[in-house]
Amino acid sequence: MEKTHTLHYQECTIDQIDAADRQLMQAAIAATDSAYAPYSHFHVGAALRLEDGTIVQGSNQENIAYPSGLCAERTALFAAGAQHNGKAVEALAIVGRESSGALVAASPCGACRQVMTEQESRQGHAMRVICYYSDTKILIFEGVESLLPFVFTM
Repeated sequence: MEKTHTLHYQECTIDQIDAADRQLMQAAIAATDSAYAPYSHFHVGAALRLEDGTIVQGSNQENIAYPSGLCAERTALFAAGAQHNGKAVEALAIVGRESSGALVAASPCGACRQVMTEQESRQGHAMRVICYYSDTKILIFEGVESLLPFVFTM
């Protein structure tokens, strides 16, 4: 039996998102500056907003002993968990930057999607995921399920 799964997301421009989400995307863009990416030369920034309005940034941190590095999304989520334990994540913005300095599309890898799913489970509700796609396009997912439809659970 063949079945179809539909992904739900909103596509808009940076100017069409609300001021709080624009601020979050700007924090993710700023976070690309702290990325350590001497091997891929692909800098990823993430910024999340907690339920109290606190913004926590993360960036990818590579290591010559791959896969010892960590993605931007997980650095932000783990920093929030360590520094703001028990506070729910409302939204997470992600952006990539090439070595030329150009902003480029970035979306969470499978491991990050699984960690994001665990965060949603811990806090009891979905988080909005805002992905930079191009100069004219932002993708907004109202929860990780749209990014990882067949999540691993126990």
